[in-house]
Amino acid sequence: MKAAVVTFPGSNCDRDLAVALEHAGAQVVRVWHKDAALPEGIDLVGVPGGFSYGDYLRCGAIAAQSPIAAALRTHAARGGYVLGICNGFQVLTELGLLPGALMRNTGLTFLCKPATLTVATRDSAFTEGYQAGQQISIPVAHHDGNYQIEPDGLAQLRDQDRVAFTYAPSINGSVGDIAGVLSENRRVLGMMPHPERAADPVTGGTDGAALFRGLVGALTQA
Repeated sequence: MKAAVVTFPGSNCDRDLAVALEHAGAQVVRVWHKDAALPEGIDLVGVPGGFSYGDYLRCGAIAAQSPIAAALRTHAARGGYVLGICNGFQVLTELGLLPGALMRNTGLTFLCKPATLTVATRDSAFTEGYQAGQQISIPVAHHDGNYQIEPDGLAQLRDQDRVAFTYAPSINGSVGDIAGVLSENRRVLGMMPHPERAADPVTGGTDGAALFRGLVGALTQA
């Protein structure tokens, strides 16, 4: 399985994401935001956390206009897999690849701590390494992680089983306690918590490793 990890000015989790994918068995290439195309044969594009372009305008808004953005849209449109973490989740909503928006946290505070998540569905390549209802500990580090979507959109996410993870309980005001959502074809995942920071016992936790193992396993079989 071949993955590309995109780096924007201000990305600070791109190496962590690449290492987590490599440890799970993926072949990883690095892509710069000014690249106009993805390398051939890419199965998964990872959009990492950080503060792309300094979070000017809105978090992820400038990254969604970068040269690599068109290639990312094309990859998703043809059924390619995309994983957006934290700032990457914000970028994916700005690109229109996922519904909703990420707003300022309740209380207007930056949160940096372990968060307890509930795996809301295992019906995706990203979550099949877990059990539905399983609780896991994954770190968060965000100021704009308050996921919001209109009531009809929330109902659709729930009806289509597209809520991937929820907070247990919510820590930032997200509607429905949502921590991660899937696209309609279930091949795009955006999540605010950082599984790449919980994929090695050296960093204090391994609950995120199952996401990468399951994803690489599923895409390798496919």
